[in-house]
Amino acid sequence: MTTEEVLAIFREAGAVLEGHFILTSGLRSPTFLQKARVFMHPHLTERLCKALAERIRAEVTPPIDYVVGPAVGGLIPAYETSRHLGAPAIWVEREAGVFKLRRFDVAAGDRVVIVEDIVTTGLSIRETVACMRDLGAEVLAAACIIDRSAGTVDVGVPLIALAEYAVPAYPADALPPELAAIPPVKPGSRTL
Repeated sequence: MTTEEVLAIFREAGAVLEGHFILTSGLRSPTFLQKARVFMHPHLTERLCKALAERIRAEVTPPIDYVVGPAVGGLIPAYETSRHLGAPAIWVEREAGVFKLRRFDVAAGDRVVIVEDIVTTGLSIRETVACMRDLGAEVLAAACIIDRSAGTVDVGVPLIALAEYAVPAYPADALPPELAAIPPVKPGSRTL
């Protein structure tokens, strides 16, 4: 699946929004990819995650013991991708602001792939990698549906992206005038 095919699915779902958005990373952007509008459609989610699973299979040597999703954004793509990989899906969630594996156990040496929805700075993946490594798991790779950094982000492990889509992002104190003129909206899930 190409980047244009991925973006066509997002457009079909009405998930490419224009305005002034505060991203989960804290950066500001004139474009927001509202993946929830894609994930509400099982047939679209399946197409994306099946293609992501194929990409993971091509780059990761089996076995994969678990697919790990960072809550909240990574839950659905991690689950659906795990279904196509034939591996159980688990997730980390924030406890006092730090990702923890609260509902599941992993054994030292378990081989995991982290699956996220959209990556901008890679913070959620890096935090998930740290959590998994603290538990003794071997993190084989991370994967995402869209890499907004277009391949420049470092998540500490190989990053497999179904699509790379560079979208401008700015610190709040360095906005272009046309973006500063629009009231910001914060649709992300970092504080959940």
